[in-house]
Amino acid sequence: MLSLTTIAAAIGLLAATGATQDVSTYVNAAVPTGVPVAGNYTGDLRPQIHFSPPKFFMNDPNGMFVDANGTWHVYYQYNPTGSTAGNQHWGHATSQDLYHWINQPIALFPPTKNTPVFSGSAVIDVNNTSGFFPNQNNGVVAITTLAHYNEDGTAGTQTQAIAYSHDGGFTFQYYNGNPVINSASSQFRDPKVIWYEDHWVAVISYAQEFVIGFFTSPDLKSWTHASNFSTYGLLGTQYECPNIVQIPVRDFKTKEKTDTKFLLTISAQPGAPLGGSITEYFPGDFNGTHFTPLDGATRLTDFAKDNYAAQYFYGNTPDGNAINLGWASNWQYAQQVPTGNREGWRSSLTLPRVNYLTYAPRIGLIMVDEVYDLSPVMDQELNSTKMGNGDVVVDYSGVDSGALYVEVNVTNINTRQIQQYTTLNITFSNPNTGEALYTGFYFGGDTPFFINRGAVKGFDNIFFTDKFSVSPSTSTSPSSSPLPDRTANWTMKAVIDRSILEVFINQGVHSATVLFFPEGEPLSQCRVAAQDMPSGTEVSVAVWGLKSAWAKYQNEQGTVLGNVTMSATNSTSSGSAGQKRHMVYEGKFSY
Repeated sequence: MLSLTTIAAAIGLLAATGATQDVSTYVNAAVPTGVPVAGNYTGDLRPQIHFSPPKFFMNDPNGMFVDANGTWHVYYQYNPTGSTAGNQHWGHATSQDLYHWINQPIALFPPTKNTPVFSGSAVIDVNNTSGFFPNQNNGVVAITTLAHYNEDGTAGTQTQAIAYSHDGGFTFQYYNGNPVINSASSQFRDPKVIWYEDHWVAVISYAQEFVIGFFTSPDLKSWTHASNFSTYGLLGTQYECPNIVQIPVRDFKTKEKTDTKFLLTISAQPGAPLGGSITEYFPGDFNGTHFTPLDGATRLTDFAKDNYAAQYFYGNTPDGNAINLGWASNWQYAQQVPTGNREGWRSSLTLPRVNYLTYAPRIGLIMVDEVYDLSPVMDQELNSTKMGNGDVVVDYSGVDSGALYVEVNVTNINTRQIQQYTTLNITFSNPNTGEALYTGFYFGGDTPFFINRGAVKGFDNIFFTDKFSVSPSTSTSPSSSPLPDRTANWTMKAVIDRSILEVFINQGVHSATVLFFPEGEPLSQCRVAAQDMPSGTEVSVAVWGLKSAWAKYQNEQGTVLGNVTMSATNSTSSGSAGQKRHMVYEGKFSY
């Protein structure tokens, strides 16, 4: 979530102009209802295959689920009135492939002028355990934190509330028995709910006590505290956005499922090793009330700085793997990045990631990150080369989206012949401006993979760390020896998308998300260079352009309107025929 100071300032502005009636939903006059927020996606910094809001400020993904028709739903923390954090609503978008997103009308509004809607999750109540859906099996229940603020803007309590949708998650009605979990704390938030055998389970953060509470419920309305998970891993200043998900364990080479475990993720903010925000994860066992980690090790989802508060989709996902989206930013600079001033929006989500657990030498279970099927946005192959030592240069200035997919496979590496400067370097640059984003791998020594965004000059911030590295082994096969095999392989997949780079090393054993902001023209050239490779090593390079996922939705002015087929009447209904939601527009009632 975000700082109390930021929220308090935003609440103070709303309180100064808002209505005082105690009603079910409060709507600021500047916030559109019944139609999506329109936005322009043509800016030089605007990602073309990552989701970003139509305009203004977005942070945590919320309420993610995939329905029985295969539609992916993402809600997100959204300020529909400004390009900095505050005034939280739940924005909403849907997709059939996790790349082409349709912006929907805002799904959840604050229940009162002083109560923003913080992070949470959503489930499909197929068995109508809640009693909200007597004649359907696709009812959606959102579970969210309502953050209550006093009239002077000081923080009040954070409580957990539910809202239900009869129309598949497009419009919601708050439950009149809220809160379903009360508290006297101003730091109790971010519920993630799953179904376990015969009951619901929620993980909720007691943020500044470094505690994740486990709660159980038969019906999503009445909840019982079951257990706590506390003071594990990196503490930072507070725990946020916990997730629990059942996840397969797979053989790394064959990808065959060998077991199933549970995964608990915790986002710590601030206090990451590189500063600001980070997400850590713990593999373990869960019996419906208590989570037991397999060990005490701290494992991080990314080795860079720009992936936070990821959430897993609820519902049946392809191949049984867990699929997540994270917030591609860091609270140290999220509200200052230049997309706000230059293009009127801030923040995007990461690429969709497929996750499973596998065994790593000497370490035990680790989580693998694979980029979700890119075929919906794959375009023309720009280059396919096999070489030993040498380089490949690809000019992608003619790719309309400015987005590339790069795959490098280095095979048959004789590890006994590796030299000090046996390297593989991938550079994205603009020859006209001299700006460049550097990445590369040193096969000798501690075998570090690095990213350096310091030569991209469009954003200057003391916390915008410019260099990152990780040290993956050249061997990922289980072994009793810490040394790599004599003959080893190495892989990298990368997606660069105007102002965001994501890399997946050694088939997803390590991953990173990195923002960068060119000052002048967009980056337009990709160079892959191999140096001092042992004799017999083969370096395979393939580069594809990617198609913009937003261009098909633009009108002649370049504006994406989103789903405008829903009428204002429908969008303000509770989801059941003929029943209207009671709303306030700056003190004026609307029915």
